[in-house]
Amino acid sequence: MKSTSNFPGLLEGFFTQRLLQQKQASTHTIASYRDTFRLLFRFTEKRLHKPPSRLTLEEIDARPWSRRF
Repeated sequence: MKSTSNFPGLLEGFFTQRLLQQKQASTHTIASYRDTFRLLFRFTEKRLHKPPSRLTLEEIDARPWSRRF
């Protein structure tokens, strides 16, 4: 079954709505989240051979990844 989740859109909403508007997070907090997602995307791109813009939320679920370690 093909996923219909829009992960890039969900992530953008997390930064713009959740962190900035709802939580009024500091610039340092937002930068930390940004850097963490950059690391995650580098990891998933190497493992899945897929650019971050094409990822789905299901593809970065921790359960299948954690079984490999």
